[in-house]
Amino acid sequence: MDPESQTENSNAVTSVTGDYADIHQQDRRKICCNCDRPVNVCLCSIIPSKPIVTVNTRIIILHHPHEQRHKLATVPVLSKCLGNCDVIVGRRLRYGDSNVLDSLHDYALRNPNFTTRAIYLFPGSDTSPSQEINHWKSSKHSVETSNYVLIAFDGTWKHAREMMRASLSFLSKFAVQVHLDYDVGNDGRSIFNSDLILRKEPFSGCMSTMEAIAHCLRILEPIGIDIESSLIEVLRSMVKFQASFLKPMKLRPKLIKAGREGKV
Repeated sequence: MDPESQTENSNAVTSVTGDYADIHQQDRRKICCNCDRPVNVCLCSIIPSKPIVTVNTRIIILHHPHEQRHKLATVPVLSKCLGNCDVIVGRRLRYGDSNVLDSLHDYALRNPNFTTRAIYLFPGSDTSPSQEINHWKSSKHSVETSNYVLIAFDGTWKHAREMMRASLSFLSKFAVQVHLDYDVGNDGRSIFNSDLILRKEPFSGCMSTMEAIAHCLRILEPIGIDIESSLIEVLRSMVKFQASFLKPMKLRPKLIKAGREGKV
């Protein structure tokens, strides 16, 4: 066979192989129009057919841009499950990002002695103290136990801390920092303490954004127990489904060796 014929045959094989690869790639890129996930890992079967309606609480989540590319992110699924949930993609909250937050900010400036119904979820520290959410709610009068605005930060712990601090100058005008009381002996036990660890968590008791919001709604909503149960069941199904594709991860050995596991 002459060199020209060999070149033509080689080009033909390359063309066929390339066409097959393109078709295979297109199949892999097909996205479900409902859950916005690849069709081969569609979660529509576990997402409620009708979004869960929260009567007392509006949920606003600041979603770090890096999380948009993470296939184990729970916020996209959570936003499909809840009817009153707004997701803002960014690294900080500022005026102009949300009409709800803007109205709270403006009202607080006009009424310095107002009683806030807005809370943002993040563990406290010496420089940034927070209230346990049950205690915060119990301090409210009966006329104030509605129209809550729950703000959460979605990202790695490092990113979430950066997002909270960057948003503080805006949020501190109208919102109170709260945290969840973690007790492994209660129903609040993190499902990520089980064998289905899909993302490396820095400490025992860490929760995904979806799980943390589910526990908050248990406290804030009249039928919060049912809402929490529904969301946790979706999350459990998601974890179980993803675990069939991925190898379970163990807690970080460096943190275990240093004796930091279980400390927050």
